[in-house]
Amino acid sequence: MRGADKSKTGRARSLRAALTDAEGTLWYRLRARRLNGHKFVRQEPIGPYTVDFICRECRLTIEVDGGQHADSPRDAVREKWLADRNYRILRFWNNDVGSNLGGVLETIATALAEAPPHPDR
Repeated sequence: MRGADKSKTGRARSLRAALTDAEGTLWYRLRARRLNGHKFVRQEPIGPYTVDFICRECRLTIEVDGGQHADSPRDAVREKWLADRNYRILRFWNNDVGSNLGGVLETIATALAEAPPHPDR
């Protein structure tokens, strides 16, 4: 986000440079408005957190995770923080992106279609 402090921006930049295979696969399909014309950005700082992907207009965040995130209390706190600020969160496992990319994209497209209007509009 514009105006984010430099430490958050630096962390986001390093995360962008070190995408996992699953994140890279999904990013290729989300970038450049390839999914129904919606603009996504990757590794975006939001408050104290950095989300993998976000469509700001629809306030939809997408996380692509490995098994280390299963039942993570830190992720639960983060999701609550984002939800309290009217962000919706979709979470996919790395293997889902690799083995069922069509289903992942369909889930994202459905969530985008159901998106409430941005609160600033």
